[in-house]
Amino acid sequence: MTQPGAPSPPELRRTVGVGDAVVIGLGSMVGAGVFAALGPAARAAGSGLLLGLATAAVVAYCNAMSSARLAALYPASGGTYVYGRERLGAFWGYLAGWSFVVGKTASCAAMALTVGTYVWPGQAHAVAVAAVVALTAVNYGGVQKSAWLTRAIVAVVLGVLASVVVVCLTSDAADAGRLEVGASGGGGGVLQAAGLLFFAFAGYARIATLGEEVRDPARTIPRAIPTALGIALVVYAAVSVAVLSVLGSGGLGHATAPLADAVRAAGVPGLAPVVRAGAAVAALGSLLALILGVSRTTLAMARDRHLPGALAAVHPRFQVPHRAELAVGAVVAVLAATVDVRGAIGFSSFGVLAYYAVANASAWTLSSAPASRVVPAVGLLGCVTLAFALPGLSVVVGTGVLGLGAVAYGVRRWWSASRSSAGTRR
Repeated sequence: MTQPGAPSPPELRRTVGVGDAVVIGLGSMVGAGVFAALGPAARAAGSGLLLGLATAAVVAYCNAMSSARLAALYPASGGTYVYGRERLGAFWGYLAGWSFVVGKTASCAAMALTVGTYVWPGQAHAVAVAAVVALTAVNYGGVQKSAWLTRAIVAVVLGVLASVVVVCLTSDAADAGRLEVGASGGGGGVLQAAGLLFFAFAGYARIATLGEEVRDPARTIPRAIPTALGIALVVYAAVSVAVLSVLGSGGLGHATAPLADAVRAAGVPGLAPVVRAGAAVAALGSLLALILGVSRTTLAMARDRHLPGALAAVHPRFQVPHRAELAVGAVVAVLAATVDVRGAIGFSSFGVLAYYAVANASAWTLSSAPASRVVPAVGLLGCVTLAFALPGLSVVVGTGVLGLGAVAYGVRRWWSASRSSAGTRR
């Protein structure tokens, strides 16, 4: 926990208002996932896809409310790393930060490669590196520049998604009978679909990780998080209904590019390239938000010496964690240039749920009133349930990554204690 009387670290510039915070959240949530997640979710849940979406929405709402309450109380960079540290103890904060930084760094590389694959499949790695370098440069110039770019990206993506919804719902191929809600995939399938959809729009945490750069955080963050989440849920629901009405759960489950396949089935194949371009832009927006979030959590962990202290530096002019941003950008660029991690980041999904579980557990401690504990309790239970509903490999690898983090924490504590003891004997 923060030590009383300790010197305050250099702070970031508070320039983000409600509007920009909402846009940054939307840039994270309405990203590449909406273009790709519906197919796997439909394969898992079958006719229970909309039930899966509703389940994901409930868990996301609880997590968002817990995060909003905590972010208003602890308006510092780092999000759940800070909340866990302050409310539950240093270890739980560290574990949340570890799972976020490790998992989301892999996600950054995967998203960068997704951008490269959409833009120039033959040179995907080169495009991925270029995207990382460009977005790192934007972030280096200040969070306001990142917000401006995100605003443009969100506008493009929402425009493309609106076109898909209108084309599908107004086509002769649309059939309301395909929207019948069932559970052909079983309860486990519905939960797995909920997990897939949850990860697609779980980016509202990005607003919380930027807490130190938000103006009037006690007012701004509790307004921005539910607003961004509400808009994202409406978008996901509209797109899901539109695509289901044309393809049905069976066709959607077998689609490799669900939205592009839907507009073709609706009789407007000329819109498919636009959808593909929209997916590339959405992936770029997700990558921008991911780099922002990882660098801020890196900053917070560096301040507590869980990561090299040099990464805690704040640029005197731009007032951003420039070394953390450059370090994250460099690691992501190397990963994107050398390996394809898109199929090997199941642990990131598990880690995200562990991250939000810590957030809900932290929110539980804010009040002893039973009514105030309902939301964090439901959120915590939902996170644990969805985590263990993931494919077995994701659970095993995710548990292993968390275990590795716990071992690293223990070794560091032992080493610090040994050095302190040796110094005392001298």
